[in-house]
Amino acid sequence: MAKHKRLHVLSSMMETGLVPLYYHPDTETAVRIMNACGDAGCPVLEFTNRGDRALQVFEALAEYRDRERPDMILGVGSVISGPSAAMYMQAGADFIVAPLLDEGTAGICNGRKVPYLPGCGSVTEIHQAHLLGVEIIKIFPAGQVGGPAFVKSVKAPCPWAELMPSGGVSPDKDNLSEWFGAGAACVGMGSKLISESLVASGDFEALRRQIEKTLNLIRSVRE
Repeated sequence: MAKHKRLHVLSSMMETGLVPLYYHPDTETAVRIMNACGDAGCPVLEFTNRGDRALQVFEALAEYRDRERPDMILGVGSVISGPSAAMYMQAGADFIVAPLLDEGTAGICNGRKVPYLPGCGSVTEIHQAHLLGVEIIKIFPAGQVGGPAFVKSVKAPCPWAELMPSGGVSPDKDNLSEWFGAGAACVGMGSKLISESLVASGDFEALRRQIEKTLNLIRSVRE
């Protein structure tokens, strides 16, 4: 079951402004990436459900989190069905992220009081997500559905919408300024933040510095 309560998870996402996301088939590497995020000051992390036996890797990662890094809020992304969400919640997921909106998944997550962040690409989908109890909505693929201008346009008639763009977000000041200036509550960032080259080389200290730099940029652009 989830280690962190729903309200704490949601407030941490919005306070931090960053949800790093990644997948790696090796448990030791996955653990080192999580530690780099936590040591950089980012307590939220999304492990994506994309590879064979991803559930087994996540189970080991969650067990390590429970034992060694209880400060970390660990979620799962690329979840497209209720049964998959249920399996990951049973394994310890604190939140569920999806590339699409699925009513069944929303119900299962709500029943366990686990945050559900579905991917939406229209105002209608965002409204439907709100009716299903979603607090933070993933805008996906953010770069393709309209970029920061889309977020700004949605916030005009729906200022209560808390939006997390994912896809098209990069760890540079101009890009982050555009997203947060448009009204994003937080941003999801994958390979542009957790680069394959740093992971492959085993330079997790450089990865920690990259994440820390990104957090500092987010703080500066929010000011």
